[in-house]
Amino acid sequence: MKGRVLHFHLAGINNQNFLMQDEETGSWWQQVSGLAILGPLKGDSLTRVFHDEVTFARWRKENPGGRVLRPAADSAWKTFSANWEEETAHLPVRVNGPADGALAERAVIVGVVVAGHAKAYPVAALQRQSPIMDRLGGRTIVLVESDSGRAFRAFDATQNGATLEFFQAADSGSGSMRDATTGSVWDFSGVAVGGPLRGQRLTRLYVLKDYWFDWKIYHPETAVYLLGPR
Repeated sequence: MKGRVLHFHLAGINNQNFLMQDEETGSWWQQVSGLAILGPLKGDSLTRVFHDEVTFARWRKENPGGRVLRPAADSAWKTFSANWEEETAHLPVRVNGPADGALAERAVIVGVVVAGHAKAYPVAALQRQSPIMDRLGGRTIVLVESDSGRAFRAFDATQNGATLEFFQAADSGSGSMRDATTGSVWDFSGVAVGGPLRGQRLTRLYVLKDYWFDWKIYHPETAVYLLGPR
């Protein structure tokens, strides 16, 4: 944070979203936005980095020399998060503002922001239609699903100045896609593994897997991707 290293711990839950406090200033930070909402650093934002929610098999394949952080058996985090989804699924949603009926409040979405324009893509849509191509913030993007609907990534669909059109590569592995422009096959990391563009890499976009009600709170002007006809 501005050249300063901060150390964080769990402070609570706000709108059913992780709230953390830094030990150096006591400021409180909202996980979903990285914004300090209380304390001496109120108004400052943390620098966002790419993250993934993938199966361990996928992670290990992409990071064969990677190290694993394993929480201690008595970690407070393990106790706090045990059965979290099951316990909260039946709780009423209480937020400061009117409900938005575009999707069910606890519908899981993949949120993308491009050039200040936000859009929510229901996980159900990605599981049925992956890859999904769309226009957002003046750019053509592609979203792809993998690992039986548990992993999602988004990329800029422009490569070498040309907009590529992607479709599912049924003859390749999970999460792969083929572009109709060159016939190249791309894997889930956005790298062309076959065809004329072999070795090239798509520009990856930040995505956030979130509940619809939570995404809507922090992106009030968001658009929503609607499923087309079956």
